[in-house]
Parts: sequence; structure tokens; C-alpha cells
Amino acid sequence: MHSPYLLFQHQSALRPQATFLLAPESAHLGYAPDGFCYTYDEVFQRVERLKQAFADAGYGLGSRVALLLENRPEFFDYWLALNAVGASIVPINPDLRRDELLFQLDMSEAPLMVVIAERLEEMKDIKPGAVAVIVAGDAIPPSATSHDPRPGGPDAECALLFTSGSTGKPKGCILSNIYFVTIAEWYTSQGGIAEMGEGCEVALTPLPMFHMNALGCTAVGMIMKGGAIVPLDRFHASTWWASIAESQATIIHCLGVIPAILLQLPVTTAERSHRVKFALGPGVDARHKIEFEERYGIPIVEAWAMTETGGRAVTTTAADDYAPGLRCIGRPRLGMQFRIADDKGADVEIGKPGELLVRAAGEDPRHGFFSGYLKDEAATEEAWNGGWFHTGDVVYADEKGLLYFFDRKKSIVRRSGENIAVLEVEAALAKDPGVKASAVTPVADDLRGEEVFAFIVADRPVSPEDEAAAAARIVEAAGSHIAYHKLPGYIVFIDRLPLSSTQKLQRGEIKAMAARAIEEGTAIDLRKLKASIRKAG
Repeated sequence: MHSPYLLFQHQSALRPQATFLLAPESAHLGYAPDGFCYTYDEVFQRVERLKQAFADAGYGLGSRVALLLENRPEFFDYWLALNAVGASIVPINPDLRRDELLFQLDMSEAPLMVVIAERLEEMKDIKPGAVAVIVAGDAIPPSATSHDPRPGGPDAECALLFTSGSTGKPKGCILSNIYFVTIAEWYTSQGGIAEMGEGCEVALTPLPMFHMNALGCTAVGMIMKGGAIVPLDRFHASTWWASIAESQATIIHCLGVIPAILLQLPVTTAERSHRVKFALGPGVDARHKIEFEERYGIPIVEAWAMTETGGRAVTTTAADDYAPGLRCIGRPRLGMQFRIADDKGADVEIGKPGELLVRAAGEDPRHGFFSGYLKDEAATEEAWNGGWFHTGDVVYADEKGLLYFFDRKKSIVRRSGENIAVLEVEAALAKDPGVKASAVTPVADDLRGEEVFAFIVADRPVSPEDEAAAAARIVEAAGSHIAYHKLPGYIVFIDRLPLSSTQKLQRGEIKAMAARAIEEGTAIDLRKLKASIRKAG
């Protein structure tokens, strides 16, 4: 079974009355205040009706359909139905601004977008004449081109996910059926403290379905094991433990920011009323990991992967012990080949940091990886320079074969699990006539892992007493071009940016300057403003 739909079809026949999707009342979902619970058979019947409707409308192999359905049950109905006819999905981040959404629609050339009812008025004229917009449940408009409606093979495109990487615009990662099967196979077979049973697991995730973690690990992983999925709309600290207890979750997913927030809450009896076996928590701060495990009695499994590498090049700490307090990302999976190389491409010694280069063992080094960047073959081949995928992550290895995260080579900010390209933020800031130049860099953040920091060269001098107001205006203006989480959380006005002899930004120096500004308290803190922009959006 080489596709999500075929796996789901198998489980629906095997255990039709088993729970597939559920959300407890305690999750306080606005669209389902009483929660919901759907069996495999109930979802399968909806999928089959949609499958026929898409086939009748001419969708099939080679089609793409954009989905702005958040983590709602309708998302799974449409995704599996489209996969059944061989079509690919483009899951949309609901926080995207108009320009960002148009970029993804233009790039993907999706002629149809299915949205939640609350977003219809806003989206129905997003791209007149080129993209039809319907609400989930509406009649499906006919495809301009007729496609063959049948399940695609292992290499057929299943989804197009956008990832920031190190360039100014997100890249569209083409992900195949075998990509999702491979990552689910890894997720369900980690062993150790992440051992999973058949037909008995309940995986709760607050992570969005436009990320490979939720879509590949949680969704396809639970389908593969005949388990249940608890797809929360997002992370809510106040209802977190109640949702876990009421749903009877055995597995939870939490990126680095979640343990940090939970540890700030007062101790309650509810936080120990759970049956969770483990939490998959990539990027959790080593200090928070120790506190979290001791306080809540839930071991955290650290892991590493990228959208591009999927489940073929991935690591886990599930079956290994390591020294507490270190950022261990675990042992590479069986069948993953890797090198740790210096800037000249030579292998480094054990214990020395270098860039992680990966590939699949066997005749095809790209097997199970992403199929390429959409409409950017040059970037795809550059990433695979020398027959190895260049991750841009700097790691080191110990004598036992475990890998440890050291730093990030690419110019990205990793905020709450989101990859933010600094060039994209700089491009948004450049649209402001009051900004002459800018340089964006990550800075450490106790809650978010990293925060966006911007040095601004204003078009005219800004007096010290006016800096806070000027910084707020710049951030608010940028908020009309990029999503709230990409906006600067800190700003420092500067007379000139540090440049190299070739007039390139000295990114290393900029990062060090930002760290000093945070330490000395000289940066303008705009994190509360970002939060208000999010709520207003």
C-alpha cells in the first residue's frame, strides 16, 4: 500500500468502527463546541462520496487543489478523496497575508481552493477567473482539463508543501505518496519509549496540517497503525491537559515552545491525569526537557528531519540514552547515510561540528526524499550537490553514533517550529519608504526558541524618544505583507549595516550584535505588538 488513501481504505475495512478522528469538548473548538468523534467507516463513506464527485468533475492525476480547512475533519475528507483520484493538495496556512497566498496559488497553479465557511467572503475573489473558491460541502466545479481519476503510484505527487529555506520566497516542496508512507513507517517503528501498538494509539497534535510533522507523522502514522487522531486547532495552554485527559491521548506532539509555556503554569492535578506514553518534541530546549519530564512524567523524544528529507533521512532519541542537558537529536534511521562536513566538503572528526549531508542508502540516493522544488530545478540540484542533500544544519557526532544539534547554517529564524527566511522579512521591510535598509537575524527566545530581530537603517534620523513609535509603525506596516509570526519581535535603529569588502551583509556579525543588544536591553521589544497583530488578523 503505497499511498495515504490505500492505507486508509485498508484500515477502514479492517476496523470500521474504530475511532479515526476525535476532539474532546474541553478543546473548546469554535466550530465544534461539543467536540466530535468519527469512526474510520464514517470518514470513509464521506471520502468515497467526495472521491466520486471529484472524478465526475474531471480531477485526477496531475491535478492540484488548495485546501484552507485548518485542522478540521473536512481537511481529512478532502485530502484522502483527492489522493484517491490521484490529485495533489496544497494545504494553506490560514495566517498567510494576501500577497503570500497569491504567491502560493500562482506557484502551484491550483485551479480550485476549498475553504472553511468563515473565509469564503475574503477568499472568493482572491484570483478572479483563475481560482474557483468553494466552501467544504459545496458542489465541485468542473476542471478545465480532464484528468484520469485513479490512485497514483508511489512516485505520484501527494502534496505540495511550502518551506522557507534560505531564499526570499518560500519553495514548493513536491512530496510523493512514497514520501508520506516512508515518514509514517519511520514514525511508527522508532521503538524504545516510542513503541506503538496496533489499533490502540491516540495521537494528539496542535500542529498544523500544512506541516510534514502533522500530515506525515501524526495523520499517516495513525492511519498506518489504525489509531485515532486528535487534531486541535492550535495550542491552548489553558485547555491542554484537559484535552489530553478527555481524549485519552497516548501520544502528544509538541514543538519547543509548548513545554516552555506549560512549565510556567501553576501545578494542577489535571497535568498528571493522563495516559501519555511519550511526546514527540523536536527542538525542545534541553533545560525544559529535563523539567518537563520530571514534572509531568512524560518522556520527550527528540528528533530531526526536514520537509525535504521526510522519513528517509531522520533521527530519533527514542531508543537511546544520552547525557541530560545536551541537544541530542538522536540516532539516524536505518538506511540513512550521512556525512558531517566542513566548509570545504571534507569529513570532520568525531565531536567536531560540521554541516550534515544526507542521502538514502541503495541505488537511488533520493528515494523517499522530496521529489524536488516546484519550478526550480536549479535549486533542487544545488541542494543535491555532489550526490548528497545539503541540510544547512550544523551537527556533531559522538562515539556512540548519536548526533547533536549545534547551529543552523542557513539564514533562517526557527520560531515556534516555523522556518522564517530572513530575506523574506527584509523584503517586506523594504516596502516601507521609511526604511532605507534592514538586516534580519535570529535571536534566542526562551518561549519560541528563536525570535525575529531586525536592524533598521531609517531614511532619516530617528530621535531616541521617537524610536519606539517608529519601530511599531514599521512592524504594523510590514504586517500587511507577511504573516504575524514573521514580523520583527525586536528592532534596533542603526546608522549603517556591517558589510564585507564585497558589500555583502556580514551575517555572523549581525547575529552577534543582535545577541548583545538583547543582553544589554537596548533593543525595542515588539513581541506584545506582534501578539496584538495576530489577534487583530
